[in-house]
Amino acid sequence: MSSREKTTVEVEGRELSLSNLDKELYPSFTKGEVIDYYARIAPVLLPHLAARPATRKRYPDGVDGGSFFEKNAPSHTPGWVRTVTIPTPGSSRGRDTLDFVVVNDLPTLVWLANLAALELHIPQWKVGPRGRLHSPDLLVFDLDPGEPATIAQAREVAFLLRDVLAASGLTAYVKTSGKKGLHLYVPVKESDRTSEYAKTAAQRLAEEHPALVVAKMERKLRKGKVFVDWSQNNPAKTTVAPYSLRAAPAASVSTPVTWDELEAASTLADLTFSPADVLARVGKDGDLLAPLLEEHTAAVP
Repeated sequence: MSSREKTTVEVEGRELSLSNLDKELYPSFTKGEVIDYYARIAPVLLPHLAARPATRKRYPDGVDGGSFFEKNAPSHTPGWVRTVTIPTPGSSRGRDTLDFVVVNDLPTLVWLANLAALELHIPQWKVGPRGRLHSPDLLVFDLDPGEPATIAQAREVAFLLRDVLAASGLTAYVKTSGKKGLHLYVPVKESDRTSEYAKTAAQRLAEEHPALVVAKMERKLRKGKVFVDWSQNNPAKTTVAPYSLRAAPAASVSTPVTWDELEAASTLADLTFSPADVLARVGKDGDLLAPLLEEHTAAVP
């Protein structure tokens, strides 16, 4: 089939028109393979996306072309796709609200993959069935090493942060960012204090380990240190979803890992996973972030 041809498929009773399936969105990884990955990873991905408004990062011309973040549902969004109207004060588009897509099912996921939405980013809070915005039920920390620091230093900070969180009665789970960093997640009871607590924890680490950790946003401060980005707990911010593809020179995935795996890793290659790697890992071990989906009993201090 040529890249200009379209094919119609039925996904869970929804008819979808897919196009340009042989177009390379990554070197040696086509749009058809992107769609196939998302369809196959859906059983573990969709529960993490459910009820969370999705910001999509689209790469119509592949990772070597231009990209754009898309929050508002496009005008051609099918009527069966769930959208939810969210206040967006200070929007760059000058709008007070935007209609976000909520990826609750496989047809929606495949539809987005066909739009070259390689990356799926979600907030730490959910929307109810009638559109009510809930308070955050996840804490997240993005550990971003500034050159010449590497993921080895990020790994060290992850264990330090895990101990800080444990002292507060909180259990942390870890995934790769899919690039050079790590993400720590903590399931908590709904709270409006997650951002405040995350900032305090990051600042504490920076004070106790000033040669290794920085908690301030200024890029000039990050050289050779690991930036503990607590700001993604702001309700207006999002983090790339577990199992989402990332735009990188080769197709990579934001991948849940165990603490034992993290301890054994020493290089970025040890913590870089392709779509095929991730599908094999899930087939063997299931969803390592399944505890994020269970009832959250820990309270933010």
